[in-house]
Amino acid sequence: MKKLAVIYHSAHGHTEHIARHVVAGAQSAPHTDVHLLEAQALADAPEALLAFEGLILGSPTYLGGVSAPFKAFMDSTGRLWRDQRLKGRLASGFTVSSLPAGDKQSTLLSMFTFAMQHGMIWVGNPIIPQQHRGVPYDEAANRLGSWSGLMAQAGHAAPADSFAPGDVKTARMFGWNFAEALNRLASRAERAMPQAVQ
Repeated sequence: MKKLAVIYHSAHGHTEHIARHVVAGAQSAPHTDVHLLEAQALADAPEALLAFEGLILGSPTYLGGVSAPFKAFMDSTGRLWRDQRLKGRLASGFTVSSLPAGDKQSTLLSMFTFAMQHGMIWVGNPIIPQQHRGVPYDEAANRLGSWSGLMAQAGHAAPADSFAPGDVKTARMFGWNFAEALNRLASRAERAMPQAVQ
């Protein structure tokens, strides 16, 4: 079993709603133990990250970047960075804003940079936007067209579960893809390992 953490901050419930669908998608992949963790709790004990082979990061987009609580979590990992204790783990990210664009790309880039500084390996979002195949826009997976990570849109002041069906579908596919990548790379590494060092 490979351990995967979905780490998120959610002020109004929207990002948590997407995070739970990411978890559900990842749990549908075999041999994956998935944990949903709040970033604020991890800021006090970032060493807990060492128990996981894969980390999916999730934050709302506020003014073109991650939220302040999520940034505090990222900053708290400095002592892990010094010794590159997260090196080699898989990472990815997702974000939610109230507009279709909302500068969500900037948020994903900050997560990507965070992962790179820790020596992690980034997994993108390989889902082809389904509206190109005739699926109605609101029902289409990856309808917002993001390959660097998962993007979702919730209307301003809308209920926490107020998402287009396509965004929920994308979250589940995104979680499944990450878990599959984690298991696939782990099995290849085990097959490639010389018998003498096993």
